Amino acid sequence: MTLESELLAGYPAEVSVPAGTVAAQVSASNRVLIVLDDDPTGTQSVAGLPVLTRWDVADFDWVFGHRIDGAAAKAVYVLTNTRSLDSAEARARNRDIVVNALAAARTAGIAVGFVSRSDSTLRGHFPLEPDTIAATLASENGGTVDGVVIVPAFPDAGRITVGGVHYTRGGQGTLIPVAETEFARDASFGFTNSSLAAYVEEKSDGRIPASRVISIDLSLIRRGTPGAGATAIADAIDSAANSTPIVVDAVTENDLRILALGLAESERRGKSLIYRVGPPFVRARIGQEIREPLSAAEIFHAGRTVPAGSARGGLIVVGSHVGVTTRQLKALTDAHSSAYIVEIDVEKLLPDDGATHVSAVVADIAAALAAGDVIVHTSRLLIKSEDPIASLKIARTVSAAVVEVVNRTLKAAPPRFVIAKGGITSSDVATHGLEIRHAIVRGPMLPGIVSLWEPVDGPAAGIPYIVFAGNVGDDQSLVDVTRKLSNTF
Repeated sequence: MTLESELLAGYPAEVSVPAGTVAAQVSASNRVLIVLDDDPTGTQSVAGLPVLTRWDVADFDWVFGHRIDGAAAKAVYVLTNTRSLDSAEARARNRDIVVNALAAARTAGIAVGFVSRSDSTLRGHFPLEPDTIAATLASENGGTVDGVVIVPAFPDAGRITVGGVHYTRGGQGTLIPVAETEFARDASFGFTNSSLAAYVEEKSDGRIPASRVISIDLSLIRRGTPGAGATAIADAIDSAANSTPIVVDAVTENDLRILALGLAESERRGKSLIYRVGPPFVRARIGQEIREPLSAAEIFHAGRTVPAGSARGGLIVVGSHVGVTTRQLKALTDAHSSAYIVEIDVEKLLPDDGATHVSAVVADIAAALAAGDVIVHTSRLLIKSEDPIASLKIARTVSAAVVEVVNRTLKAAPPRFVIAKGGITSSDVATHGLEIRHAIVRGPMLPGIVSLWEPVDGPAAGIPYIVFAGNVGDDQSLVDVTRKLSNTF
């Protein structure tokens, strides 16, 4: 018996609920979820939804009027990239997005709800971001928030919450409390508690004591029938007021779907909720089926627009420094012998002559793309500071160089495809490197993880763009995704 099965032995078995049961509730409402995604990897669990990398009122006007396969979207992702910002910048960005979304929604005559999508390993600006959303709603006559529902679980990627404790799955059935992983030692967003209630107290510097947190236990969710679980969840939330944190257990997609039913019932009773969640929450909340991974034929379909002068090869950009990314990069370079490998030397970027290094890298990549795929990665030596602000500054310098490399390469030799590995890396590559403003999430590249965006405007229109989180997949996942896209592998 594995540790996970031992842990779950004291709980009821999961209760099956079809996605359509949730979707039926959603279809009766014209509400659209505005998902403020602190890096682009939140889209890896969904399909057929729009993405914005700008948030002017006009951008929301576009998305509220846009139809995907003839239907209005029930959720839209707004790429905030706040994990690369300091707290003041993150607060201002969250406020601007909420203000503009509300303005466009009022003009369109639709209701909106707000989701603060963050990292499934608990890194990011918390509680600042949900606090800012709540405060902005209050100041913009959007009402008072009763509860902040916290659901970091991401079963597809091995993140589950049981008994209020958040875990990552390790090898051979092991479970590791998230505070004991490398993610908890993040230079900017580190933490020490795996218990979500204690995490809330820690990250709020004691302002929100753990005793104030409402816990939705797995035994509530698995209450025999979906309806019974939904009622139990709504009952548990009835006492929430003034942004009470509500932490939620989840191990499977069925758990998340029953949670969605319970949240809908709570809101029917009059509760106002916002959400701080991992990637699969939105899929479950709007009743979307789990989409099968995209095939090469679906990606490179006959009607696809191809930029003039497209190169033969694809561009794989690796910026993340977490251990799994480094292993995935090694596996790819070992397996893809025909790929050309270029390193962006971080130490050469920090002095004043960084521009010279960037120019040399761009020339190298553009020439190599004519023959095949190019893997460009930052040097694996992670240069950081004990000061979180200084660490962010170093990260921004490196990211700016990566963006310039991608943008100049795009103008010189548009790649067959682009993969960006790492959260901040994939955000900056999308927004600035590829100049994507509006895109459609077409679906995952692997089961439940790694999403493909179809840019609908700008110089990258028609180039498949793959958003690949730094902390997901096994050692072969980057190989598997590249093989599906490449015609030289």
